[in-house]
Amino acid sequence: MTESSSDPFADVRWPTCSLADFRDLYWDIVAPRLRAEGRDPETDRPTHQWFRDEGLRAFLAALRRHHDRSFGEFWREDLGLGDDEEYDWATDHDETRDALETFLDRRRRRHSLRESSIETKRRRLNLYVKAYREANGTDDLLSPVARDSETPTHEVVHACYAAFDRINEQEYSAATKTRVRSVVDGWYQHLVGRRLAAVNPATGLYDEFKWQADPSDPAPLSHAHVRALVEAADSPRERLLVVALAAWGLRANEVASLHVSQFVRDVGEAEAPYVTFAERKNGPGEVNLVYGLDALDAQLDALADREDWSGYLFPSSQGADPHATRETIWSWFRTLAERADLPEKIDGERPSPQLCRRYWYDTYTSVLEAVLEGLEDIAAEQGSSDPRVVLSNYLTEERSRKVRREFMRSELAEAFERNE
Repeated sequence: MTESSSDPFADVRWPTCSLADFRDLYWDIVAPRLRAEGRDPETDRPTHQWFRDEGLRAFLAALRRHHDRSFGEFWREDLGLGDDEEYDWATDHDETRDALETFLDRRRRRHSLRESSIETKRRRLNLYVKAYREANGTDDLLSPVARDSETPTHEVVHACYAAFDRINEQEYSAATKTRVRSVVDGWYQHLVGRRLAAVNPATGLYDEFKWQADPSDPAPLSHAHVRALVEAADSPRERLLVVALAAWGLRANEVASLHVSQFVRDVGEAEAPYVTFAERKNGPGEVNLVYGLDALDAQLDALADREDWSGYLFPSSQGADPHATRETIWSWFRTLAERADLPEKIDGERPSPQLCRRYWYDTYTSVLEAVLEGLEDIAAEQGSSDPRVVLSNYLTEERSRKVRREFMRSELAEAFERNE
């Protein structure tokens, strides 16, 4: 079906549609068209271009307008489908999405950035994209700056500033706003350098917005937030949930399917226990468990007397699956976050398992910085201004890992353990 075909939503009154109504519309109208193409509507997520081609774009527009939901959020949270690997840009404009992802891919390959750094840049760019859409009523960020654009330069700059005015009005830390400004400037400069844009409207932001970062600004999810989650946990299952997400940095779907057979604890004195994964985003992998084995043992003890226990740490109470689903992990976490009285928004986002994973990355980054600070004097003695040289050239790999683990264990203990 093309755009010229009859509108299947002609009789739908979008302002009165609840999310339940949108779910019905998906299964009644969208899903049959996917099946007609030989696709599975439960696993094969349709693209924005597919909605356009099928004449169903009104569904996406109404979903965002009346419920502030991207299709990805709807797919994951309301339909209960999808996984953590998908990213939901706050734009339905395919060329803009492609330009954003291309920029990140170039940074990944040419700047040798870690995936955690790419995820952080993606998140900050998306904050700008969302603010731009809300401030300017369009999610096309590419056309106004294009070399053949007829939009006057002053209007292009005004649209960019309007987005940052929107960001400035919200409760983001000064550090977050500063970092968003930096990555947005980098994206536009990338477009100019690739001859995809005629102007970088972000160049004047440094003079226009004078944010002073407060050294006390917390991470998106702070030690205090994690401590609140731990104190609110009233069962071994809930405590292990917090540990697996925030102390081990696992994805929600990885937590849901954890099995006792994945844990390796019989290791040498110089090594740390770890959990293995046959399949992860980047292939098979292992995650060191520098903290939280007591929570693992408590959950194992709680499950040991169950006659039907099959070894999964979060067994399913119903359904065909022997273990909990990703959606169940999200539901359990949000129930716990509400009981812990976490803020409704933390740095602009609802508390979620993804924030816990980000917390792990932030904590590990701060640990690495602390390790490097401790090596500065040794670096100076070796005639180097970069302590990374000491870390890589003068410490054995075993000693380097041990130092990082000790710092990480100390940081996590500060968040998880009560200081009397």
